[in-house]
Amino acid sequence: MNRQEKEAVVIELRDKLERSKAAILTDYRGLKVMEITELRHKLKEEGVEYRVVKNSLIRLAVKDTEASSLEQYLTGPNAVAFSYDDEITPAKLLLEYAKENQKLEVKAGVVAGRLLVQQEMKDLVQLPSKEELQAQLLGIMSTLPSKLLGVMNAVPRDFVGLLAAVPRDFLGVLKAIEQKSTSA
Repeated sequence: MNRQEKEAVVIELRDKLERSKAAILTDYRGLKVMEITELRHKLKEEGVEYRVVKNSLIRLAVKDTEASSLEQYLTGPNAVAFSYDDEITPAKLLLEYAKENQKLEVKAGVVAGRLLVQQEMKDLVQLPSKEELQAQLLGIMSTLPSKLLGVMNAVPRDFVGLLAAVPRDFLGVLKAIEQKSTSA
């Protein structure tokens, strides 16, 4: 690869890093070509690009970007998963694959501009999805008006109940007084 080709690759990688919502660095050492191809297909189905990169080129590409914190993890053979639509999907897919195939190591990633190491990514993927959180919020919001209406109706209902109870008790007291006065 000559200098011009390397410069073009660095520019391309920088563009991908700037456009991506998530860039996750993996060590693929020990994976067979067939296994990497299988992983690439799984990722591609979900809109995630997986690319083997030279450390020297990715080091140049991450300089002065949000992904510059990945530089400390650029040792050994590396591949980067880029996701342009979803922050969580690449981490989820890579961690699931790493669970099945111990040779793949998820090192670190930049997700929504923040550096996450492997354990933090594991914690992140265990959270409910964006759609699930939206559904929960919608469920809570739909019950609020009925609960508010119930609270608002409780005050007049209790007041009416109190008013209804007073005459009965008052009449009962009057009858008791009358009976005592007639019996005496």
